[in-house]
Amino acid sequence: MVIDAAAFGERRVLITGGLGFIGSSIAHRLVALGAQVSLLDVLLANNGGTPLNIRGIEDKVGVFYGDIRDRDLLRRLVAGQDFIFNLAGQVNYRESLANPFLDLDISCAGHLSLLEACRSVNSGARVVFASSRLVYGRQPSAPVSETASPDPLTLYGIHKLTAERYHQLYWRSFGIHTAVLRITNPYGPRQNVQNGRYGIVNWFLRLAMEGGVIRIYGDGGQKRDVIFIDDLVDAFLAAATTPAAAGQIFNAGSGQTAALREIAAAAIATAGKGRIEHVEWPAAEQQMETGDFIVDITKARRLLRLGPATTLAEGLRKTRCFYEDHAMGH
Repeated sequence: MVIDAAAFGERRVLITGGLGFIGSSIAHRLVALGAQVSLLDVLLANNGGTPLNIRGIEDKVGVFYGDIRDRDLLRRLVAGQDFIFNLAGQVNYRESLANPFLDLDISCAGHLSLLEACRSVNSGARVVFASSRLVYGRQPSAPVSETASPDPLTLYGIHKLTAERYHQLYWRSFGIHTAVLRITNPYGPRQNVQNGRYGIVNWFLRLAMEGGVIRIYGDGGQKRDVIFIDDLVDAFLAAATTPAAAGQIFNAGSGQTAALREIAAAAIATAGKGRIEHVEWPAAEQQMETGDFIVDITKARRLLRLGPATTLAEGLRKTRCFYEDHAMGH
């Protein structure tokens, strides 16, 4: 889709988790559209955020190193903002298992702090929250629409679902424009590829570019909806600028599905090297595996008017070019 520059030109925007993969990608787009962008990030270890993600726009954005749980800081930063893209939080369900109380504190108390700051000092801000497909858990049929009953298999998913409910409550009770995006499997430039915890598509591509082995659990037949970062940024901007998005939940996927073995094969084809090896499922991973996960994006296409998604082949090509031009990992 084409975002009208007038929608963001000279408008004030706050991005929490702004030095991460998705947050920084939104920042790059908004700077190009003429927005006045502020980024908040605590640079939590193992979350993939880095100042390197804003190379090229570092002198055009304000960066605040702080925690979403700092209520006084949030009140200062939220005041006067036209749009808030709320992406702060841990990026991987494994981290929620390793430190469940930290995940609870950030993903629930932190987002409640942001919403309270909006209610207190800026109820007119438009807020878009980054949730996850993991709130759905294992669903009995596909494609999965937003009306499906959530059944998270992880603490990460439970906490994301709780934060979703906070955002919806603040729309119903206080009239704050909040929209929720349940993100599928994003990939593309700026995602950390130091290990596989940040995103399966980028990780497969890194292994292939190094001529390495892509190890896949089982037969690799489980399907995923993957979304290129540019298309995901479109969804965030549309959710912020579409009045009908207020109080709504949207599946933020591409509508394109591929089995993990097909994604691995596409990464190898893009890199021109690498190989696939099938290994047995670790018991802990199999317990949390959702199986095939295909989302219905009819609602997002209808209300947000999103255009055709980037194909996996094209997205991998653009991602490969980025990492060829930058140090691997950033």
